[in-house]
Amino acid sequence: MKATLNKLDGLSRKLNVEVPTEKVNTAFGKVYKVLQQNANIKGFRKGKAPLATIRSLYGERVQGDVAQELIQEGYSAALDEHNLNPIGYPQINFENQLEEGQPFHFSAEFEVRPDVEIKKLEGLEIEKERLVIPDEQVEQILKNIQQNQAETVAVLEDRPLKKGDIADINFKGMMDGEPLPNGAAEGHQLEIGSDQFIPGFEEALEGMKVGETKTINLKFPDDYHQKAIAGKPVSFEVTLNAMKKKSLPSIDDALAKKVGDHDSLDALKAAIREDLKENEERRIKEEERNAILRALVDANPVMTPKSLVEEQKSALVEDFKKRLGQQGFGEKEFGEYKSKWDEDFEKTARFMVQSTFLLDKLADDLKLRAGDEDFNKKMDEYSAQTGLEIGKIKDFYKDAQRKSQLLFQITEEKVIEHLLSKAKVKEVDPKPKEAQEA
Repeated sequence: MKATLNKLDGLSRKLNVEVPTEKVNTAFGKVYKVLQQNANIKGFRKGKAPLATIRSLYGERVQGDVAQELIQEGYSAALDEHNLNPIGYPQINFENQLEEGQPFHFSAEFEVRPDVEIKKLEGLEIEKERLVIPDEQVEQILKNIQQNQAETVAVLEDRPLKKGDIADINFKGMMDGEPLPNGAAEGHQLEIGSDQFIPGFEEALEGMKVGETKTINLKFPDDYHQKAIAGKPVSFEVTLNAMKKKSLPSIDDALAKKVGDHDSLDALKAAIREDLKENEERRIKEEERNAILRALVDANPVMTPKSLVEEQKSALVEDFKKRLGQQGFGEKEFGEYKSKWDEDFEKTARFMVQSTFLLDKLADDLKLRAGDEDFNKKMDEYSAQTGLEIGKIKDFYKDAQRKSQLLFQITEEKVIEHLLSKAKVKEVDPKPKEAQEA
């Protein structure tokens, strides 16, 4: 067989393979012979039908089988000849009709693994956020606990409804002279200022007194989730039955004992601080991990196969779509977000592919590839964390793909720890909360 190689854009390659006539004839003859031995054809004993009859009856079927055999053999031989390491499956094109007595030409297009060269490994410079737990964070969580432990009590004084009160109301909505579907209720509990109703509804209730009835004329927002009534005018007849308010407990030792096994308020504060510390340590560690990977990629550029980037990007988009769906967003919102963040998806996917190639190369160069000892150690860790028996955890990882993914995850951790041990890490003050959430 003859094979020539064309280098296309980036990591794309094209092999042009010529299968000589002798091999084509041999392949056809072999397949016809097998068919002849097993065919049951009327007028002939099994295995005795002439080859000419077999050819006339099974020509198209044989052509497909022969093509598959010749392509597999020719493609594999061409890869070996040119020392190529392809990624994924090739795109095969026939350059001529496959026929007996004629050479067969086909081409295969594919991408190859990039040549990964580690130019810089030690002294990568990154920033690491200093661990700080402000007293304000602890106080805010205490206030949240206080709110969660609040009791609802009746408002006894004679005064109008105000923001923060809980209104007991009857309401009935009307649109175009007809009752609004699902737009009526009695004894509904509504906290004023919670924005549970459409804009303007809760504000219009402020100032009402118990027993008062009021008609509120509003309009549904143009982007309201129910398209049939979006942007349309609506009126609500509302009666205020009663007013209630939240009674907040004192933030003291009694509250600490009520919400957990804490002897005092100081003990509760210490527990909150420890929980915040653990969460912040995990976040800072993850950011440090991402920082060292970005520094590694920046210092050691790697060409990225388009197919792998597209595959990774599709996975990111699908995960994003799933998370949006869990938050109640539909196809329209997903489409808008996807269009807006398409470039970010692309950049993230390319970074993930680049870092994976570099980590894989370093795992071999540094001899940090995870093995059975690392796997068993991880099983012990999982058992200690979850309280499950090691045997049950190992049963879960009997699946070859799961075990392979875990071993690569362990390998990543080992390589990253090595990189961090050789890096120049500068501690910096925490970012503003808004910057962390952006």
